[in-house]
Amino acid sequence: MNDFNRTPFRYLIPLGLLLFVSFAILSSMMVIVEAGNVGVVTTLGAVQPNALPEGFHFKKPFIDLVEQIDVRLTATNAQATAASKDLQSVSTQVTMQYSLNGVLAPLIYQRVGTLKKVSASLVEPAIQECVKGVTAKFTAEELVTKRELVKQQIQEALSHFLDSTLKEKGLSNSVIIANLAITDFNFSTEFNRAIEAKVKAEQMALQAKNEKIMRVTQAEASAEERKLSASAEAYSTEIQSKARADAIQREALALKQSPEIIQLRSIEKWDGVLPRISGGGVVPFLNVGDVPGAAPMAPSR
Repeated sequence: MNDFNRTPFRYLIPLGLLLFVSFAILSSMMVIVEAGNVGVVTTLGAVQPNALPEGFHFKKPFIDLVEQIDVRLTATNAQATAASKDLQSVSTQVTMQYSLNGVLAPLIYQRVGTLKKVSASLVEPAIQECVKGVTAKFTAEELVTKRELVKQQIQEALSHFLDSTLKEKGLSNSVIIANLAITDFNFSTEFNRAIEAKVKAEQMALQAKNEKIMRVTQAEASAEERKLSASAEAYSTEIQSKARADAIQREALALKQSPEIIQLRSIEKWDGVLPRISGGGVVPFLNVGDVPGAAPMAPSR
């Protein structure tokens, strides 16, 4: 009875071992390359030339190992301190966005390493070297005012540096630069004070210039106003003079054509009082009848 009960257990242990070994073998035969990565296969330590794309793959069990290499866009920050053209100390913070060429991932892994190793041993030193070289070509002020040009030259120098370095290792075009950004410039305290003083002086000069322009504009407007007023007054005087001259000319013409008007003007101005003459001798005789409008006097008896 006891032998009968123990008989199935004798087969369970080998069966369990067989299932475990089978599962281990199947697991070691399968690999999943995650999205945004390529798989670099090493067979007993030897790197295989072809990378595995993302997805499910079979491999040789217990012999092949698969290293996942990230080929997505990544960013590396680096800081470089250098002297500018005018010998000012400048600390520059640069961020470079780049990615690895998935086709060349096996060679990159073989000759440089993983993405982290590429960043630490290749990209960051390249950034520092190129930033120092370009910074020395500009004054501290130009680094600020010509920021876009500085960025362009750093990116060009970085691309050339990486191409030269990778070409020596047979890895041309293995690192693809997407963009480069200068995230910060840090200058010495003395230089920052000098910049603030210069900006303040320029602002004061601009303010003085604007005030001068405003005063000149106001003066020109006032002069123009006086000029217009004088022109209007002169025009009015000219019109009045012409009117008076025309009136005098018409009156003179009328007097010339009608002498009676002279007598009429004299009568209009006479106040009705006869002139008196004092003194001895004969009293002068005045014929009142000769005065226009006077009644004839009766003869004396």
